[in-house]
Amino acid sequence: MKKKYLTIIGFVLICRLNSQAQVKTDTTFKSAPTSIFQDLDTDTDSYYPSTLKVDEINLVSSYYNQNGDHSAVTGGIGTEKVTDFSNGLDLKLSWYGQPKHKNTLSFGLGVDHHTSASAAYVSTSGASKTGGSRIYPSVDWTIENEAKGSSFGLGTYYSGEYNYKSFGADLHFSQKTNDKNGEFGMKLQAYLDHVTLIYPSELIPKSTVVTSSGPTYITTASGNRVLSGDESSAPSIPTSPRSTFTASMSYLQMINSRLQVMFLADVVGQIGYLSLPFHRVYFTNGNDAVEKLPSSRFKLPMGFRANYFLGDNIILRSYYRYYFDNWGSRANTANLEIAYKITPFFSVSPFYRYYDQSAAKYFAPYAQHNSADAYYTSNYEYAKFTSQFFGIGFRIAPPKGVLGWQGLHDLEIRYGHYSQTTNLTSDVISLALGFK
Repeated sequence: MKKKYLTIIGFVLICRLNSQAQVKTDTTFKSAPTSIFQDLDTDTDSYYPSTLKVDEINLVSSYYNQNGDHSAVTGGIGTEKVTDFSNGLDLKLSWYGQPKHKNTLSFGLGVDHHTSASAAYVSTSGASKTGGSRIYPSVDWTIENEAKGSSFGLGTYYSGEYNYKSFGADLHFSQKTNDKNGEFGMKLQAYLDHVTLIYPSELIPKSTVVTSSGPTYITTASGNRVLSGDESSAPSIPTSPRSTFTASMSYLQMINSRLQVMFLADVVGQIGYLSLPFHRVYFTNGNDAVEKLPSSRFKLPMGFRANYFLGDNIILRSYYRYYFDNWGSRANTANLEIAYKITPFFSVSPFYRYYDQSAAKYFAPYAQHNSADAYYTSNYEYAKFTSQFFGIGFRIAPPKGVLGWQGLHDLEIRYGHYSQTTNLTSDVISLALGFK
């Protein structure tokens, strides 16, 4: 399920980030001052309000629908039908503790409700729950020194659903160049997760011993897989930890009044139980087991982004990323979006993304794994495939507010269609409202 959530969240974030980037880029390319106070008398504090004010409120709702026939729950075959309805709220507050030191406090709250047809097959009786909800609040505090062009901040997150709990924190900072045309940014993140070990009914172990790499298995003569240890000492539904640590770096450079480029790189390390216990694997000899993956993973994505103003009404946004990890996957992503302003307050943004990846060395389709393999998965997230994602967005931001409501600064509707060469398809539509 986690993969599907990332698709939804990523699409929703693109909606907000693209619209916000359009506003920020428009003002940046006009060579605006570093802050609205740059040209004011710096000897007085009266221009720097210390009272707390609401900068903006963003509301985003989306509906996601997916179909496919390679469910990992049933060993790489079977339905992948998923529907998800999500709602998110972002609230940004700001104040000046001292001149040119801006504090921003951001609160986020998201709630998803999903149904998944394959979840019924976690239990062979078909009685398993087929839906669930996820809640994910977040808090971030950032202080910006507008005189020096630097910022520093801290953030924390939580995400919880019936089979997965995640706690996260980050530290982030940035520094602009002396001419204010360049900016270096860095974010250090840590996620501490716990996976609830929910097994298929025919593979429910008699006991559980949880190690840093997940459950410990033994194989009986009959082919049934059970866990070692004392049955009486095992909790009814144990959990197993996994941790993710990320260092993200970026450099933004204004080339001229029309061209802006950004270089991005992440270094990601994961340790712990990286499998999911309700993902089945079927072997060539007819036996089955739960997915088993290594207890560590290293990822290195590197990207390049370029925005170009083609006249007064057209903005070209392009993006490329190369990815590799020590599980054998290699991937390329190329994205292009064209934002066209039909009027100064109404824009249309068609977009297209192409993606291809090679298979991880631990992947094999249904009933093609050897039971002697050290690691195995039939989750098509790790398969070789190419995909396309395309759609269009509509954004309005009239100076007197949407529908004459001064507080409603902008409204954006966005639709996207996704298709994968593994026969996975999905559609997502979102509505984003921005208040100031």
